[in-house]
Order: sequence, then structure tokens, then C-alpha cells
Amino acid sequence: MASEQIGYRGPTACAAAGITYRQLDYWARTGLVEPSVRPAHGSGTQRLYSFRDVVVLKIVKRFLDTGVSLQNIRTAVQHLRERGFSDLERMTLMSDGATVYECTSPDEVHALLQGGQGIFGIAVGVVWRDVESALSQLHGERVDTGETLVGNNPADELARRRNRAV
Repeated sequence: MASEQIGYRGPTACAAAGITYRQLDYWARTGLVEPSVRPAHGSGTQRLYSFRDVVVLKIVKRFLDTGVSLQNIRTAVQHLRERGFSDLERMTLMSDGATVYECTSPDEVHALLQGGQGIFGIAVGVVWRDVESALSQLHGERVDTGETLVGNNPADELARRRNRAV
């Protein structure tokens, strides 16, 4: 099934991105990373995040872990949003702790490092594969039917029973 047809609820997105639900909720409410599949509309509704949303959540987490300010992370996420999140898996995000730079080729990474600006980088392709691996063990949801999709976790009998009951 195509990744555009699958959404992930908040707890699943948190587990795959390595963040707390409190962080997820705050980032959604403040517009840092909003769910692109289905936003929450009041009490009792569930947000639904796309695969790319979860990748961005994990990137935000990595930046926070390395000391980049939330303000600079917001700027970087806004830049990614404006460029349409295309080719994320081939991108490297570099930062000197104050500014985040997008590099799409080894030459750009090298030039940034030679300029003395880049201190650390996030190879988005690695984050992409980490999220893919984590989500394969967790539950997704079909966007069109709401059916729970069980990950590759053979021990999850409850989710299998839920699908049979529907």
C-alpha cells in the first residue's frame, strides 16, 4: 500500500520519532509539525500523521538533542514546508547550532564544512530509513477506511482481533 494512503496516530508517531506525546501535542498546537493527514478537531478526535510528518518529527527531535533552538528549528521546518518536502531522503541538514543549512549534494556539504560553518549534520535518508523501520513494527491506519494496519509484529494479537471485528 502506498505511504500516502497510510496515516499514523499520535502514539505511533511518538514511538517512531522518539518523542513524548506532550512534545507532539505542543508542536501540533504551535504549528511546528502539524498532522497533514487529519488534524484534531476538538476533544475526542485523533490526529493522523503521514510518513513524511513522522520523518520531520524525528528530524526536529535530532535537532533539539544537538542543542539547536526551537526558533531555528521552526525556520528549518518552514523552509522544508515551502520546498514541498520533496527529495527529503537525499538531503543532509547541517547546523552550526545557530543556523540550519540544506545540502543536497556532497559538494555542498564539503563547501559548508570548509567554510567552517557546519558542526553537525543530519543525513535525512538515514532518518527516513529509521522511521520506516520503526513504523513497520507499529500500527498504521488506512486513510480511506480507518482500518488498522498491523505492523510486522507477530505478537500483536489485539490489533488482529480488532480488524476481524470490523
